Amino acid sequence: MTAPQLRIAQVIPDTEAEGPGKRFALWVQGCSIRCPGCCNPEMFVADRGGRVVSPADLAAEILAVPGIEGISVLGGEPFEQPGPLAEVCRIVRAAGRSIMIYTGYTLDELKEKNSPDVEALLATADLLVDGRYDQTKPEKSGRRWIGSSNQVLHFFSDRYAKDDPRFATSNTVEFRFVNGQLTINGWPQAADAFRRRDPNK
Repeated sequence: MTAPQLRIAQVIPDTEAEGPGKRFALWVQGCSIRCPGCCNPEMFVADRGGRVVSPADLAAEILAVPGIEGISVLGGEPFEQPGPLAEVCRIVRAAGRSIMIYTGYTLDELKEKNSPDVEALLATADLLVDGRYDQTKPEKSGRRWIGSSNQVLHFFSDRYAKDDPRFATSNTVEFRFVNGQLTINGWPQAADAFRRRDPNK
């Protein structure tokens, strides 16, 4: 029997714009929620785009990056590939790295799925940011790494504390130019302002 594979959209091996400390950011491919104003619409389609990788190979790729505090999983929608993603996160967390996951589902919605794979992925998380991204409610209260004010940051372990000053500093945007391609990541409102616009809209 073939082990489940994971379709990922992109990775940034070393970022400080997607969670506390230096992190390996992993964007998964596929999202059926499709929040209006999402800054990653190219990641909506689940069965094409990005690359397909085994959980073991992806975990090894992550753990080969020196000096990272943990991984941040974004999308796309991580909980639409919960089984193989849980395996990646389990291996990475066992090696001492922290896990932060962003999801468009609320925590209650995830629990209502009654899915062993969803529960397995939740069990790996130190931090969870949940809720739909709402472009009409940009986060303005000083909560770092949060896109819109309706979203909730859950602390699932004692690895991080709510009063950690890193969670209350300004959001940031990062730019990279690698192999002729510009990559922008970080705070959705600011990052989206730099993206190419259709001049006819």
